[in-house]
Amino acid sequence: MAKERLKPISLHQEMQRSYLEYAMSVIVGRALPDARDGLKPVQRRILFAMHELGLTPDRPYRKCARVVGDVLGKYHPHGDQAVYDALVRQVQLFNSRYPILDGHGNFGSIDDDPPAAMRYTETRLAPISNDAILSEIDQETVDFSPNFDGSQQEPDVLPAQLPFLILNGSAGIAVGMATSIPPHNLNEVVEALIAIIKKPSLNEEKLLELIPGPDFPTGGEILISHGIKETYTKGRGSITMRGIAHIEEINPGKGKHKRSVIIISELPYQLNKAGWIEKLADLVNNGKVSGIADIRDESDRDGMRILVEVKRDSDPKRILDFLYQKTALQNNFGAILLALVNGQPVQLTLRKLLDNFLEFRENTILLRSNYLLKNIKNRQEIVEALIQATNNLREIIDLIEKSKDTAEARNNLIINLKINERQADGILGMPLKKITSLEKDSLKNEIKDLKSKRIELELIINDKKELMKVMIKEMKELKKRFGSPRRTKLIEGGDALIAERMANQRPNKELQRINALKELSTDSEIIIQSNNEIKIIPSITIKKLKLKDSDQNRKDILPTKLIWPIKDEPKILAVSQEGKVGLLKWEFAGQKPGPIEQFLPAGLENDKIINLIPLIEVKDISLGLISSDGKFKRISINEIKDISNRSTTILKLKDSIKLKTCILCKENNYLYIVSDIGRIIKIKITENNFPFMGKLAQGTNIIKLFPGENIIEALSFEEKHDKDLILVTNKGSFIKHSTKEIKESKRGELGTMGIHFKENKKIKDRVINCFINNKYVYIKTDKERYEKLKTDQIDSSPYKKEKKLNIELNDNEFITSIFSMIIPEKN
Repeated sequence: MAKERLKPISLHQEMQRSYLEYAMSVIVGRALPDARDGLKPVQRRILFAMHELGLTPDRPYRKCARVVGDVLGKYHPHGDQAVYDALVRQVQLFNSRYPILDGHGNFGSIDDDPPAAMRYTETRLAPISNDAILSEIDQETVDFSPNFDGSQQEPDVLPAQLPFLILNGSAGIAVGMATSIPPHNLNEVVEALIAIIKKPSLNEEKLLELIPGPDFPTGGEILISHGIKETYTKGRGSITMRGIAHIEEINPGKGKHKRSVIIISELPYQLNKAGWIEKLADLVNNGKVSGIADIRDESDRDGMRILVEVKRDSDPKRILDFLYQKTALQNNFGAILLALVNGQPVQLTLRKLLDNFLEFRENTILLRSNYLLKNIKNRQEIVEALIQATNNLREIIDLIEKSKDTAEARNNLIINLKINERQADGILGMPLKKITSLEKDSLKNEIKDLKSKRIELELIINDKKELMKVMIKEMKELKKRFGSPRRTKLIEGGDALIAERMANQRPNKELQRINALKELSTDSEIIIQSNNEIKIIPSITIKKLKLKDSDQNRKDILPTKLIWPIKDEPKILAVSQEGKVGLLKWEFAGQKPGPIEQFLPAGLENDKIINLIPLIEVKDISLGLISSDGKFKRISINEIKDISNRSTTILKLKDSIKLKTCILCKENNYLYIVSDIGRIIKIKITENNFPFMGKLAQGTNIIKLFPGENIIEALSFEEKHDKDLILVTNKGSFIKHSTKEIKESKRGELGTMGIHFKENKKIKDRVINCFINNKYVYIKTDKERYEKLKTDQIDSSPYKKEKKLNIELNDNEFITSIFSMIIPEKN
């Protein structure tokens, strides 16, 4: 029998299935919060268990062990310590901006002291969770599901009236993903929600004015920088925080000289105070910093006060700068706005996060209104029956007296008064006091109130504008009750301060680059020649040499690949065939021109550079990458904006696969991919076709290559105006296509054949490159000969007909490459 139940299964399939189930369990059931109520399952279960126990703010505290026991036994079959840790975090004032639990006892400290055991501590619901999370739980506003053993029902989500996901933030590490959401100010968040309700088309700039940055429970400062905007508009970014410190003079005692001291009154969010003091003491003892005489922690229940005493001959401002630059007194909060939306982990922008909550809140108000309306209708029926009974009291008493039992009395009432069964039960259960004159008036007033409430609820259910008014009114009331002033200060000019810190951390490279830039004349331009030599030349010299003129045809000057002005300090991206990118350190070319290898950042020195791309400030711009195996991927330009003196990998390539080209892409532009057999693939660049991917992703298959076929180039541009796409072969012939006439393809389709080759066994004819027709095109042959392409011939040639270029090629000489000069569009 035992053998019959055995089922053979491959080990790798079982491992895949088991790991996937484990990963989904961690993602959905443990580590990530829901975008609606902002709670993880364990937090939700703690709140619901406490609601079931009746631990409201007006009731006495109960032992945490009792709460943990209920949560474990009924809803959360995991470790008791994990549940207690989650409970403690919801009590701690230094962790939650608006704690949803109220604690009594030792719940730990900012020095990372552990809380007391759960048998000693006590808790109950905080007013904000009782009124803004759980008050509507019994009004059919959310769905319930069976617990782990089917013995209980637990809510899938709690009917939160405020977006606690960003009010208290969240942190969690799942499998292959993580969330790290900073806390925010309730007043600002409510104002933003009301603004979105009143104006659904509210733009991002206005939203960022309403919510300018996080509001940490520990206060401190936030440096307003690009990182905050990136966090809110992309869902991921780095927010620079720092503690608050000032310099004072103290008198150590009678007969002693005054000393300067640095007083630190607030630390960055989640920084362990005792640990920071210990690390600073180590720096002083190891001689890493001089000028500090003593460090004392004078914090008490009234607030934080760390005193750093400065030696008499030292500059306190210099030491304070050191604390910001070399210690965690200034550090970064890595924000990832990841949460579960419809059971799926989604990286949200601030606007999407708020929209998700508003949609949920609208639904809960609708469900609550339907529930209340149903109860009012039921009560209205009963009250109407009671009024009818008091008006016909003698007749009803006679009917009841003549009935032999309750069932017959009920039937007699239903038949004679033409009422339903519920109304009949209401009359039979009516106490004698209801027949008094005062009670009769009370019933009439009640029916009047019920009708008024019914009209009000029906209006909310049937009119979305009324529903939104109710939502705004309730939010304003919650803001009035639970709102508080901002604790974290916002400091302008954060980008400059961050750059200064980076320069101080890497003085050998960053300061040298800044000094080299200062020595350059702003009226100069970067020149990168065809042999990859980089020079900085005055603009007047470029004009004299006619380097940017379309009629420049001097044989004694090497053709130029790129000419770019330095006045705006451009960022020029170098892309290697190994999938790595870095910013070109062109500033040093003013002192010593030389080959491109001298100006590449660390990690790119030995790689072959395939593209040089000046990064332009254009909205919705991204990088498009196509590899030799026909895969294409798009990454946000923000992924590489912050790289400075190092290279970074933006494409994870398999063995023997190389990056063919990297291009700038814009939403709704067209992507053209050309192979060496003349095949053209044209696809529109949209979020659906090419969603943004991470740095290590390999991309999606866009073209299936035939044996021996290779990708030669990819281009991207708008199609407002018709452009000419020119394909050139290694034997010196070309063919012209109108871009609007090229048929649009889908991923994996064959595309359009742009040229038809005749079979020649001696010489393999192939497309060597392609370009959009312009006046700055150069060719290079296998004999290291450069020729400027005269475009008059191309302009006058018919479409889709192969022609020979007006370039004389010697015997056995072939075209090996083609390039167009890169210059600013305005030029």
